[in-house]
Amino acid sequence: MQVSVETTQGLERRMTVALPSEDIDSAVLERLQSLSKTTRMNGFRPGKVPFKVVKKRYEPQVRSEVLGSMINRSYFDAVQQEKLRPAGQPDIVPGDTPEGDADIGFSFVATFEVYPEFEPTFNDSIKVSRPVVSIEESDIEEMLENLRKQRTEYVAVDRASQDGDQIIIDFLGRVDGEEFDGGKAEKAPLVLGSNAMIPGFESQLIGMSAGDEKTIQITFPENYQAEHLAGKDTEFDITVHEVKESSLPEFDEELIKSFGIEDGTIESLRADIQKNMERELKQRVDGQVKNQVMDGLVELNPIDVPSSLVAEEIKRQREQLMQQMPAESDSSMLADELFTEQATRRVQLGLVVGEIIQQKEIKADAAAVRSQVEQLASSYQDPQQVIDYYYGNEEMLKNIEGLVLEEAVTAAVLDAATVTDEPTTFKDIMNPPEPEAPAESENS
Repeated sequence: MQVSVETTQGLERRMTVALPSEDIDSAVLERLQSLSKTTRMNGFRPGKVPFKVVKKRYEPQVRSEVLGSMINRSYFDAVQQEKLRPAGQPDIVPGDTPEGDADIGFSFVATFEVYPEFEPTFNDSIKVSRPVVSIEESDIEEMLENLRKQRTEYVAVDRASQDGDQIIIDFLGRVDGEEFDGGKAEKAPLVLGSNAMIPGFESQLIGMSAGDEKTIQITFPENYQAEHLAGKDTEFDITVHEVKESSLPEFDEELIKSFGIEDGTIESLRADIQKNMERELKQRVDGQVKNQVMDGLVELNPIDVPSSLVAEEIKRQREQLMQQMPAESDSSMLADELFTEQATRRVQLGLVVGEIIQQKEIKADAAAVRSQVEQLASSYQDPQQVIDYYYGNEEMLKNIEGLVLEEAVTAAVLDAATVTDEPTTFKDIMNPPEPEAPAESENS
């Protein structure tokens, strides 16, 4: 077997493999001889068909099968011989067999990409801002109050509606005098101030009492999801059936037990809340730190990535998005360009992290895997059931091992990075402010 490799561009390689005639002919002969022992043909007993007859009838088919098998096997042998690491599947086409060279029976050309070869870099140029947070009594009190609000009850009152009240209404909407789909409801509950309806709707219902009727004018937002209503002037006929004010329950034993606290005491509820808050806080802090580490690795390691791997990642992301969309959605609407940037980054990051794991000989320690599984299971009602599920599912456990390896890489990078502790609050880290939209230029 003769092998030659050339670099075409970037990570692409073109490998030419020449197969000796002697090897091909020998394999064809061996296959035909084996076939002649089992071939059935009219006029001959089974296994007694003359070899010449078998060869004449079956040699073209057998030669084709032998070549297919030899191409596959010799491709992998050639890749190992040349110490190449292909990324994705090769494109294999017949090559030019030199005329008059009886030693060469067949040649083929395999075009493929290889994984990039690089030394992963991480050092103190990676800047990490690590949130430092403690859970205060006020944070626990606020969480308790949120739990109360989740169990809010509404009690009918004989007065005009106020902000925060729940009203039971009929409404009928019209655009240009015509009713539209989704613009009608009967005895629908609506909490004033909840912003459940389009802007301007709820504020016009404040001051209405049971039995009142009113027509209000609304303009749908320009960016409204239903394009046929976006920016349209609309009128709604409103009928109020009931006005109800909110009533927050007290933390009595019955209410506390409804949150899964068996002894029904406020002390146990507070302890359970704090435990959950600490777990969620750790996940959020670890996530922010890990994101900064990964951003730093991407910036410090600007490597070429195989386009075949990017294409696979684009396909995976598209499939994930399609699973979240209505069944009738058309995947052709999701162009590759929508995913290319993120897919390229993920592939790049995966290659960098993988190379660090290999060079540092990082292993997924069994104790660390167990700890990760137990941490994930702790938020469920029956943690042991979740633990058993993970350890009974090889694919799920592999995912956990991957997380453990990533955490080990994160720790290694943090040791080398410049880390600054940044004091913050529980509220700010759990509910970060949304980034401000960029200011429009005067020429936009």
